[in-house]
Amino acid sequence: MNELINMAWVAICAALVFFMQAGFALVEGGLSRAKNSINVIMKIYLGTCLVGVGFWVAGYGLAFGSSQGGLIGASLFAPDGLKAFDAVGLLYQMMFATTAVSIVSGAVAERMRYGAYLAFTLLMSLLIYPVYAHWAWNPSGWLKTMGFVDLAGDGAVHSIGAWCSLAGLLVLGPRLGRFGRGGEVRDIPGHNLPMVALGGFILWLGWFGFNGGSIGSLESGQLGTVLLSTYLGGCAGGLGALAFMRLTGRPVLMSASVNGSLCGLVSLTAGAATMSPGFAILTGLVAGVLATWGAEALRRLRVDDTVDAVAVHGLGGVWGLLAAGLFYQGDLFSGSRVLVQLLGAFAAFAWAFPVAWLLFKLVDRLIGLRAPTLNEQRGLDYTEHHEIGYPEFQDSPGQLHKES
Repeated sequence: MNELINMAWVAICAALVFFMQAGFALVEGGLSRAKNSINVIMKIYLGTCLVGVGFWVAGYGLAFGSSQGGLIGASLFAPDGLKAFDAVGLLYQMMFATTAVSIVSGAVAERMRYGAYLAFTLLMSLLIYPVYAHWAWNPSGWLKTMGFVDLAGDGAVHSIGAWCSLAGLLVLGPRLGRFGRGGEVRDIPGHNLPMVALGGFILWLGWFGFNGGSIGSLESGQLGTVLLSTYLGGCAGGLGALAFMRLTGRPVLMSASVNGSLCGLVSLTAGAATMSPGFAILTGLVAGVLATWGAEALRRLRVDDTVDAVAVHGLGGVWGLLAAGLFYQGDLFSGSRVLVQLLGAFAAFAWAFPVAWLLFKLVDRLIGLRAPTLNEQRGLDYTEHHEIGYPEFQDSPGQLHKES
């Protein structure tokens, strides 16, 4: 009976994490311009489909198969005939792989060819993500055996997604008109901020499954702690962003507030099961500041991240890993534990960024990475998909066809 209850809980959590894709679609679609909204949502939708099949074929085995020297899995490829609990566990892990990939879609929005994005999505889910997941989560992974703490993926999901995003942004370059010749940053506002807020709430809801399902068993007694710390981290992240904007005289932006809250949730993804509520709030507050400051810092460096994914998931992920070591309940401020966490954070960057950069370059060489200038100006909805998201307010496809 206990196994059935645990299986039901993990299945519910898998559904919650899957629902996060709707949150990503709303946040990333809303922060993009109307002419690219369909393209952004299509990347998430079909990317989800592609990752699901690819992860079943090879990604799951590379991550959770029998370990070869703590580096990579060598079994469970295209698994068939799994027991019920194992099948649900595989489904749950599919949702994590999909989440890591969806982080990239928002960062590179409004300038990348659709086919090129899907190609990178497949490569990321078959290589970059499962290898690090093996290190961090496989019982024999080299990081796991060192005592690395990463409950639900500050390293494996958020850091990997962020560093892949950064590589893509550097290869692609900024959107047309984003930066002036003198280095000034030109604002490119999203087309639907209420949609962004709704997406933020949906992602927050999904996080209860993200962290809550990662404890594996309801018998551990950790569920209440995990859910409470997750919620407090999200609250504190929003408040941290608010405090930073107020205290520095910046306007209080809704988009920055949502991202601050999301970064707070990111920062609790590693240590939600091993952190007291007070430290969860502190961790989230710092994350909210990091998200807001980090997004501006990247823009000053002329890195054009459409949804500020690198700041939210990268800085939030690294801080979350560090906080999980600093604030480990019963072993606070342990130098050895913090060093292991720092090693895991460094390993995520050292693995994901250069490999993703090479893969983006490979895709660029083979099929072309960036959309043509004219297509970017007209919008990727019609030029990539022959549909537009808001026909009442945009030129019709017929008019666009005549112009071409």
